Amino acid sequence: MSSGLFYAILGCALFALGLAATLLLREALRRVLAFNVMGSGGFLVFVGLAQRDGVVDPVPQAMVLTGIVVAVAATALALALLRRLEQTDAHEP
Repeated sequence: MSSGLFYAILGCALFALGLAATLLLREALRRVLAFNVMGSGGFLVFVGLAQRDGVVDPVPQAMVLTGIVVAVAATALALALLRRLEQTDAHEP
């Protein structure tokens, strides 16, 4: 088993774990974290399958790096919206 295939299988497992947690958990913060785990699994699959004959293609790596930056920004936005939602729920009678 090559290292790329190992990382792809591990990424599939992380994706499945994050998907199950996203569907099964009720708390919004835990769902955001589970969605991040699912995204990390997708990135790992993409990088793991980007190897050809032991040579790593730099284009998928650059795309994953860009995806990580976007995921961090989306997570920050989701957490800010979640915090605002909980603040408005606390002030309602």
